[in-house]
Amino acid sequence: MMYQNPEWSYSAVLYELNVRQFTPEGTFNAAIERLPFLRSIGIDAIWLMPIYPIGVEGRKGTLGSYYSIRDYKAVNEEFGTEADLRAFISVAHSLGMKVLLDWVANHTARDARWVTERPADWYERDAEGVPLVPWDWTDTAKLNYANHDVWRGQIEAMCFWVEEFGVDGFRADMAMLVPIEFWQEASKELHALKPDIFMLAEAEEDNLFDAAFNMSYQWNIHHIMCDIAKGARRVWDMRNAIHGERANYPREAIRMSFTSNHDENSWSGSEQSRFGAALEVMRAMTFLMPSTMPLIYTGEEVGYDHSFAFFERDPIPADAYVENRTTELYRRLTALKHRERALCAAERGGEMIEIENNAKDCMMTFVREVDGSRVVAIMNLSPYTIHADFNTGIYAGAYCDAMTGERFILDSHVECDIAPWQYRILIK
Repeated sequence: MMYQNPEWSYSAVLYELNVRQFTPEGTFNAAIERLPFLRSIGIDAIWLMPIYPIGVEGRKGTLGSYYSIRDYKAVNEEFGTEADLRAFISVAHSLGMKVLLDWVANHTARDARWVTERPADWYERDAEGVPLVPWDWTDTAKLNYANHDVWRGQIEAMCFWVEEFGVDGFRADMAMLVPIEFWQEASKELHALKPDIFMLAEAEEDNLFDAAFNMSYQWNIHHIMCDIAKGARRVWDMRNAIHGERANYPREAIRMSFTSNHDENSWSGSEQSRFGAALEVMRAMTFLMPSTMPLIYTGEEVGYDHSFAFFERDPIPADAYVENRTTELYRRLTALKHRERALCAAERGGEMIEIENNAKDCMMTFVREVDGSRVVAIMNLSPYTIHADFNTGIYAGAYCDAMTGERFILDSHVECDIAPWQYRILIK
């Protein structure tokens, strides 16, 4: 059983905001000034990377990891005050945008308040009683989910941000590392406070949608897209993965599609370095795949080509944050997502109906259609010029090119050359 997805989420575009790097100042107040610009692009919801105080013990780098949390109910003074955060949320809401907080349930900082203020069995500990380190995250301490009091502490803290700050949901860091039953209990209580709360899991397990989450990461398809851009895989791998997802997840499940996020950007490189010439067509694909909500990460909206230092101040220079061709691309894609019901996520949108073509290892030609809304996509996902040959059948007719606005006649039989990484999106 899934909770009803919030109405806004079906046609939404999500933005991940890295407060530390978003502006030269690295503060909530500076970020507020750019919210109207994000809204003008078409952003519907802001996911704030963790806004809580960061631990000092074992701190990585100068400023530490967002994900080493010292206090779940406080604001990191690096970014501003509680009043500043309230103002940020208020302005976002006034512009029609939702705000999600990043939540780290699996672990805290090693010098978190809970380490000394809560009983020892709130943490998993070694023979000497020292809190365990999960994985190689040496600046963190592993919480003990065998103790139900930990569940209550987590849920009470999440409710605090909904009740006191009016946040609209949470992105759950490494959600699969804690019991699904915890997320179910948390989601139940959060929905009691705010019926349209939105829950995003950084995980892919299919049980996440059992009364816990609305959306999960589309990691598998993201990595296939990266491999296609590098020439390591072919398009049929992505095609099979897309069809496989619809068999593995409930119709109501939303999947988050992306070309970048904070992990990919900092640890694997900028999207430009990972996708190269394939970047634009892959950006477009994140808006076209079935049952997905696209994500734009900090700086992508202006095509900023940089891999942010994770533990330091490494902000986008003011003179680099200017509108350009990439900004216009995202404006057109978000407008398309908002306008065409066929592109809605989950059960509201149209299924992906493939048009058979002569180069299925390199091309995807497909239709998404529902309730009079029809989108036809012709995508060359390869570094080769393809002499395409396919029949459109009942989908032939007059269209508008979604990216140029030009009228376009889609013949019943299409035979033409399509340049490497080129694409066309047609709307009825």
